Amino acid sequence: MTAPRRALRTPQRYQLNKHAIALITADHPWIFRDQLSTAAAALADGQWLALYDGLNQIVGHGIYQAEGAVAIRVISRGPERPTAASLGAALDAAIERRAGLRAETDAVRVLHGENDGVPGVVIDVFAGVAVVQTYVPGTRALGRWAAGRVAERLGLATVIEKPPRRGRGAGAAVRLLRGAGPLPEVVGFREGPLTLAANPSTGQKSGTFLDLRGLRRDLAARSLAGQRVLDLFSYTGGLGRACEHAGAREIWHVDASEDALVFGEAHHAAVADRHRWIEADVFEWLPALDRAERFDVVIVDPPNMTSSKDQVPRVLGAYKKLYRTAQRHVGERGLLIACCCTSRVTRNEFRKTVGNALGGHFELERELTPEVDHPVRFPQADYLKVLIFRRRPPRS
Repeated sequence: MTAPRRALRTPQRYQLNKHAIALITADHPWIFRDQLSTAAAALADGQWLALYDGLNQIVGHGIYQAEGAVAIRVISRGPERPTAASLGAALDAAIERRAGLRAETDAVRVLHGENDGVPGVVIDVFAGVAVVQTYVPGTRALGRWAAGRVAERLGLATVIEKPPRRGRGAGAAVRLLRGAGPLPEVVGFREGPLTLAANPSTGQKSGTFLDLRGLRRDLAARSLAGQRVLDLFSYTGGLGRACEHAGAREIWHVDASEDALVFGEAHHAAVADRHRWIEADVFEWLPALDRAERFDVVIVDPPNMTSSKDQVPRVLGAYKKLYRTAQRHVGERGLLIACCCTSRVTRNEFRKTVGNALGGHFELERELTPEVDHPVRFPQADYLKVLIFRRRPPRS
């Protein structure tokens, strides 16, 4: 399969300084804007670059992006120019690494951007539907090419393109790249013992949060017979559905999105009267919750609240307040599940912040590792943290 001309256009020469060379040498896939020379001002968004060192040697190739902290996404190292064959090999290898997931689920992230060697492009597959997203406009053509190859390799009938997350083109309409008829609004998929659904056209991310599969797996395998569950920032209630499968008798879903809750009520409540759907701002709703309300499982999965590193202290303060309030509603020997979805907060910072908020009343039972289809190749890719705490028994 030949890549489209715009996806692999002729690279322009660009000279790196010693700070950027150090990142290339360390196998980091990003070069940051503050490491560029003034010559970068003349580069076009999406321009492919041949990256030179001070000895006039090509040390790699990358794609320039005009906005954001990341300025160049490194696509290869060494003098050899990337080709459709080399990128196709990286994509095929990524698909193969997910082979073990197929026995468990038909919803998989087949391409995880830089972590799989194809920068700025994410492709999720739900049964027969692929959803491609690009972080920035400059990788859009590459994303379309990659999605076409995935569709051919996996025999997919439908490919949806979501617009870039930022920069030029952000907010554009979702497009159907392959397939006939209207954009699908509901796609069902299996995940272990669960039957779940996603809205690939208007849902968050590609339609749902595949990265939380490990937590759904953990919850579905527990014995929660007769227990009460509070799921904060629940989105469409996939975690609550896992708890219901494990036997929970009562699940409260709290989220600010009416659309998400309506979708969840329609697709993620096998026994409707076990579920309560609450549209509310968690940061306002939780402090007002009657302190007498106790749950056996409390899940707290707040959204990404940082757009820059200097916001981290404020976010850690918000986390501390949030988890301190949530722990009041965890019953005896109950679970509190703490989630963080930003790489700007490190694992150590998150563990320490939540631990301080819980005040020694809980012990860390388990920390989940990233799913195989969400590999972590460099520090900034380690965004999702999931800590499972259990309340300690009262002192006699």
